[in-house]
Amino acid sequence: MSAEFKTNVLVVDDDKEIVGAIAALLEREGYNIYRAYDGLMALDAVMSNDIHLMLIDVMMPNMDGLSAIMRIRETKNIPIIVLSAKSEDTDKVVGLSVGADDYITKPYNPMELVARVKSGLRRYMHFGAIGNKSSKKSDDTLTVGGLELHLNDKKLLVDGEHVKLTATEFKILELLMRNPGRIYSAEEIYEKVWNEEGFGVENTVMVHIRHIREKLEINPKEPRYIKVVWGLGYKLEEGNSR
Repeated sequence: MSAEFKTNVLVVDDDKEIVGAIAALLEREGYNIYRAYDGLMALDAVMSNDIHLMLIDVMMPNMDGLSAIMRIRETKNIPIIVLSAKSEDTDKVVGLSVGADDYITKPYNPMELVARVKSGLRRYMHFGAIGNKSSKKSDDTLTVGGLELHLNDKKLLVDGEHVKLTATEFKILELLMRNPGRIYSAEEIYEKVWNEEGFGVENTVMVHIRHIREKLEINPKEPRYIKVVWGLGYKLEEGNSR
């Protein structure tokens, strides 16, 4: 990656003071900041510029944050972090359900916000979407049952059909596919994928697992691959059972 490379972060909130404060914080970390004040402006910014990560509020005029996330996820796999009001726990779960990778509660802790942005970008860069960074050989493929995970191309085939994953979903599935049959707790998954200490992360991991199941399974309510082991965590099975 060249020294000239700048990471572009889009900050979206209808409160211009919040956008300004987050922009100033992230600019000090060396990021190039784009600003938007509603969902429509966010869509336009993502489609018109090479955005590498987006922070977005939920409640906004013209188009709310959740609608914008759904539209963006149709074409983009960039990391998306929801800015959620502390009292509104449902914002977090719904935001993750429609395609966000993470959430930060408002009022936010500046150090936590910077850490989560860096963590999201690390996963995205490892996923191969920024630059040409890849530490995997071209033939490095994980296969479990009808699942084929191509680590170099960052591609998943399910029974021969290409399935699109976000960077976070890819990392979770890679972890489970490397050790089929092994049970991972939600905390373990969070710590290995997000590279942060995991506490109170069950909802975050659960929503991502549900999203992956919806993409892998013919009937997500009767999963062939990702199974819940109640009270312990999640494991990946061979997928032969019906």
